[in-house]
Amino acid sequence: MDRTRWGVLAAFVLVTSSNQMLWLTFAPITTDAAKHYDVSEGAIGALSAVFPLLYGAMAIPAGFALDRWFRGSVVTGAALTAFGGVVRVVGDSFAWVLVGQLVVAFAQPLVTNSVAKVAAAYTRDEDRALGISVCSAGLFAGFLIAFGTGAAFGGRGGLHGLLVVQACYAVIGTVLLALALRRPGRTVVVPTATGMASLRAVWADPVLRVTTELVVVGFGVFVGLTTWLQALLEPHHISSDTAGVLLIVMVLAGVIGSAALPPYAVRRGAERSVLMTSLLVTVVGSALLAVVHVVLGIGLILAAMGLVLLATLPIVLEVVERRAGPASGTAAALIWMAGNAGGLVVTVALAPLLHRPAAAFLVLAAVAAGGIPILRRLSDAWPRRARGRGCWRSSGAPSSSPARANPRMSRPASP
Repeated sequence: MDRTRWGVLAAFVLVTSSNQMLWLTFAPITTDAAKHYDVSEGAIGALSAVFPLLYGAMAIPAGFALDRWFRGSVVTGAALTAFGGVVRVVGDSFAWVLVGQLVVAFAQPLVTNSVAKVAAAYTRDEDRALGISVCSAGLFAGFLIAFGTGAAFGGRGGLHGLLVVQACYAVIGTVLLALALRRPGRTVVVPTATGMASLRAVWADPVLRVTTELVVVGFGVFVGLTTWLQALLEPHHISSDTAGVLLIVMVLAGVIGSAALPPYAVRRGAERSVLMTSLLVTVVGSALLAVVHVVLGIGLILAAMGLVLLATLPIVLEVVERRAGPASGTAAALIWMAGNAGGLVVTVALAPLLHRPAAAFLVLAAVAAGGIPILRRLSDAWPRRARGRGCWRSSGAPSSSPARANPRMSRPASP
């Protein structure tokens, strides 16, 4: 391929954002949805909770599938996302919505694990960091769409209309992506070591292993903060509506940061510096949230944290894609699994502190500070891009995966 195909990436962004949107549909309208379907708020919460549960079971198999059948697996993930969205509108009942959510949750690993792989297949080397950033920003854009459409159609009367609008969005994205992927990108190389052997090879790489540990910290802070922000601000007499706006500000800043900062970091060879800055800003920001109770101040702190914290994901995904080579689907699955695990642990750890917000925010600061020594462990092994070139050089570690270094260990994928 001699050019970047931005049309493919644009269609893929529609799919990634629709998958995240369908996941979080009921987060901003939990109470209204519970009344509409005549179920408890806990039952509505389960519509989102099924996603991390299924992800834990499906992430690694989805990674194996993406490494072996790349385009087919991506289209399958998109089609299941759209199908799940349509199922939710078949009948105006909780049962139909639950079935639709389960289908979308089954598709999620195929969609999220393919972010870096799609960007690598349809961009030039010099555009790869930007491509991964754009695709990653699509994930966070799904958060904003979920909250925005929830606010626009929220309330018992507009719930079915909300599901119809979201289903149409998902179907349009799937159709456009299926059409765009009819033209192949770069030849996708399949690792000859598949299944658990591929997973063991990924885990044996010290850069990938320690990067996985770093993701536990980053995801843990982000998921814990977004899950409990409203509850932690309530003791300061900040309404749930205001807390929702603050959360949107944080995610919007993250969309901007994830699209702009990673390409800059890669061009300057400053990936580690950006990651360290992100950790430091998160530590300081979390500590400040323990003492700042003014809405404007909280908004500025959350915007700064979102700007740098969410920008770390595309940086990590690019390094993982280049490092893992043909096994990048499996490596991405490992990264996302670790992130989900970190989010679960931090969320559970914060639950007993909801009535002590200062202590909860200090715990988040401590978690973020724990990522600093992990990042330092990468100082001798983190791959560095040769400035102005589409290659990596490294200190103390191989510059590429064994599959990249030895062509006999890999083979082209079938379309």
